[in-house]
Amino acid sequence: MPPPTSPTTQMTFQKIAIIGKPGAIGIGESLNQLAAFLHDAGIDVLFEAETARNIGHRGLPGLTVEQIGRQADAAIVVGGDGTMLGIARQLAPHNVPLIGINQGRLGFMTDIPAEGMLPLLAEMLAGQVDSEQRSLLEGAVLRNGEIIFRGLAFNDVVVARGSGSGMVELRVTVDSHFMYNQRSDGLIVSTPTGSTAYALSAGGPLLHPSLGGIVLVPIAPHALSNRPIVLPESSEIRIEVMAGRDCSVNFDMQSLASLEHHDCILIRRSAHSATFLHPRGWSYYDTLREKLHWNEYPSVEGQLK
Repeated sequence: MPPPTSPTTQMTFQKIAIIGKPGAIGIGESLNQLAAFLHDAGIDVLFEAETARNIGHRGLPGLTVEQIGRQADAAIVVGGDGTMLGIARQLAPHNVPLIGINQGRLGFMTDIPAEGMLPLLAEMLAGQVDSEQRSLLEGAVLRNGEIIFRGLAFNDVVVARGSGSGMVELRVTVDSHFMYNQRSDGLIVSTPTGSTAYALSAGGPLLHPSLGGIVLVPIAPHALSNRPIVLPESSEIRIEVMAGRDCSVNFDMQSLASLEHHDCILIRRSAHSATFLHPRGWSYYDTLREKLHWNEYPSVEGQLK
């Protein structure tokens, strides 16, 4: 299997879509700069429909994400990680590579800073680009044997208790093998990408994006012996709600509330993946060091207090 990151990626771009964070204030200038820059580079620019409306751009066609998936050679997403999550999930079936311009707070996936973006994009259009693939999860909710909900998740699938209610009891089976009955506030099923999100805050491990594993992280488990576990990417996970009130399941930003007892959530790795493009020399470890503040040390004064 070839490595997911290839520093020798050669790509040509004839049509590039621009997708902005919905309703973002002050984003119009960046979007118009991008459009002008791409136009001057001889590239056809496609605006996502809502993005075009938000900036009042009447000179360019506004397309649905489905249309972008059929037409674009790549998509530039201007916003934060939440914006990228939604677009990556929608474009994954079309295999459209994604470039992230950070207008948010974290920037784990939108890694190019808005200030100074044009020189970096010029280098990427000239072939100075690294490429990597990220896995997704797909799942379905069954009630009495019937599918009542389907979803894709780029970060995670979360089964959780309702606010104000007690613990939920979940029966977890992997590849038809019983794993455990767990009493907790919920369970996170995460991709390697999602390992730096909710799963990390719940005590889960960091997984490099090139790994194909799936992480199970209990949320505040009743038994301290219930620890996070990394499963093979081929695993099929079944979570059955045994007890608890007002439980919900969330596929990234897609939610189904009010799960009933004996509802089952089936989760496995999706056949689709998302392709991210980065400036040449991009490093996942640089991202971790910056976003998790690994390069910060307490001052001598702080240590003495």
